[in-house]
Amino acid sequence: MTIQTLREISAYNLRTFKRNYVAEISGSLGDLGTFLPIAIALAVNGSVSLASTLIFSGVYNILTGLFFGIPLPVQPMKAIAAVAIARNFSSGAIAAAGIFVGGCLLVFSLTGLLRWFANVIPVPVIKGIQTGAGLSLILSACGGMLHPLGWVEPSWADNRIWAIVAFLALMITSVCGRVPYALVLSAIGLVFAIIRTAVAEHLPALGIWHPWLVVPTSHQWWMGAVDAGIGQIPLTTLNSVVAVVYLAGDLLPNVQTPSISHVGLSVAGMNLLGCWFGAMPVCHGSGGLAAQHRFGARSGASVIFLGSLKLVIGVFFGESLIDLLRRFPHAFLGVMVIAAGLELLSVGESLNTRGARDLSGTEGSCSEEERKRRWTVMMVTVGVLVGFKNDAMGFLAGMFCHWAYQIPSWWEQGRSRLSQGRLRLP
Repeated sequence: MTIQTLREISAYNLRTFKRNYVAEISGSLGDLGTFLPIAIALAVNGSVSLASTLIFSGVYNILTGLFFGIPLPVQPMKAIAAVAIARNFSSGAIAAAGIFVGGCLLVFSLTGLLRWFANVIPVPVIKGIQTGAGLSLILSACGGMLHPLGWVEPSWADNRIWAIVAFLALMITSVCGRVPYALVLSAIGLVFAIIRTAVAEHLPALGIWHPWLVVPTSHQWWMGAVDAGIGQIPLTTLNSVVAVVYLAGDLLPNVQTPSISHVGLSVAGMNLLGCWFGAMPVCHGSGGLAAQHRFGARSGASVIFLGSLKLVIGVFFGESLIDLLRRFPHAFLGVMVIAAGLELLSVGESLNTRGARDLSGTEGSCSEEERKRRWTVMMVTVGVLVGFKNDAMGFLAGMFCHWAYQIPSWWEQGRSRLSQGRLRLP
């Protein structure tokens, strides 16, 4: 990346922020529904340091905004987080998992395996991964965040009534134009959390961050890599590198899309650095990009703002924020996750249209039968991904479906070559 390119990205960030700073700030908060619950759960378990997570993810936000110029998110690695929470991982084990995945992504990026992987995956499968991720977000929000809520429980500030109000507001703002929905909702949720925390007499206290080094033992290396890291690799490769690059091109066609290798190196660098200091393993997810775009983010300025905010809060408050963030209304977080899911679901609409990147540019470039096949491949990917709750399973199912449709053409090509004498049988 040249100095001239960096200057152009910085000029674009500044120009976009000046033109619509409210939307950029609102969009920067769009991914809180994914980031906060997982970060808090891991911090409460003692698996990660909340201060280190805020500081390092803030630095990553700033760097990605400066280098890529798009609202590329910094999200938790969900597969690692799920295993760590379920099995109460120590800080060493979760650090080992993040470092292992980072090392694998570094090798894949430097050797060109990521580029090759992206080139051989059919667009319907990629669209299926994106759409399946969107549907998974909605199911997760409804089942994990909103369903446990009662009509007036667990609190006056967090219940189904507030969830309905937040959802109605989301629909209204979607119809009525661009409104800083995430900014307003986050501000109200923060006020509610402060009031509830003040009543419990657990307000955050000022405390400067003191870095500490995490050095996994041999047992923790094995546990982190085998039990959590291996399962994260396909999810990171598919959703956090390949799918997020394609999604960036779809959502921001007028902005230069980062390359597959650069995004892979970014994910690798984040985890090879921060995990040694107790930070949560992170990646760039298509769901986070969809969320931030949905709420108004259009440039790297949005994540630079978010990163600066995280950095200041992490340095000066750190671990004392756990009680406050734990009381942020799940009703609001759940609706924000639903909005991100809806944004991701919408990308599937362009599968067979003029905007599809693998079609020649006209809707008539493929037959009705071919459009049905492409749609079937995408929906098989979506169905298996959601059913098994596993990106890799959805990917394999989509690829097998795609290959099954190719068998007749492969057979005809083989017969043609055989008849022309270009294929010799033993």
